[in-house]
Amino acid sequence: MSRSVAFIGLGHMGAPMAANLVKAGHRVRGYDLVVTPGAGLEPAASARDAVADVDVVISMLPAGRHVLGLYDDILGAARPGTLFVDCSTIDVADARTAHDRAVTAGMRALDAPVSGGVVGAEAATLTFMAGGGGAEFAEARPLLEAMGKKAVHCGGPGAGQAAKICNNMILGVSMIVVSEAFVLGESLGLSHQALYDVASTASGQCWALSVNCPVPGPVPASPANRDYRPGFAASLMAKDLGLAANAARAGGVNAELGMRAAELYAAYAERAGAAEDFSGIVRAIRDRSGEQT
Repeated sequence: MSRSVAFIGLGHMGAPMAANLVKAGHRVRGYDLVVTPGAGLEPAASARDAVADVDVVISMLPAGRHVLGLYDDILGAARPGTLFVDCSTIDVADARTAHDRAVTAGMRALDAPVSGGVVGAEAATLTFMAGGGGAEFAEARPLLEAMGKKAVHCGGPGAGQAAKICNNMILGVSMIVVSEAFVLGESLGLSHQALYDVASTASGQCWALSVNCPVPGPVPASPANRDYRPGFAASLMAKDLGLAANAARAGGVNAELGMRAAELYAAYAERAGAAEDFSGIVRAIRDRSGEQT
């Protein structure tokens, strides 16, 4: 069934996600502070204009403060009962606050952050992790499936964000240790291809190795073969690991590797920012090992 959708936040992730909704036959009104809506999207003059008279509002923004600020601006402009789906990756507490503000304003809400990066957004192969009511998830599911390959209802408000930061803690730690293994292999005279051929079919196999391999050669589609152009930017990984570290501290969780990964990516992202894929941390590991990049 075709829905009318407002899509707010048309950056590297939001623009292809909105385009895939259009391809699936939905009417999409787009708004971004900087980016002009692409072909097939109806341009809106403002965020408030975008949400007037639509069935669903989808947002994809950098941080919790942006989401909360947006909701403060637009909740009064949407018709009662509109479903708000936030696909940003933000703090669990901010996600719950956004949900509460939407419900108080007479709306319905779902937090639905994504995994899969720009490549997944373009190919409509994202995984969505949703938090909120079952009825809201059921309503949003056809839209999520138009933008991705899988949508999982993780629980109540904020549960999608909880799943996202836990997943990315696994990914960040995995990428660091895969990178360390390749640098160790180099020091021992082992070729990248030989290590990959063994680990990718043995107990070391993981997504960070087999899909986003941090060295050029073994996986032609990985960012390492494009001079580490993202992909999933180092700055975004640092942000997500920071959220995970904050949650671990708040919950009294002894997450030693997650905490250390957050520190390493914070230091790496300070230099690489949004210009390099998070797999480029292999070069920082080489530098600290005294190797030439």
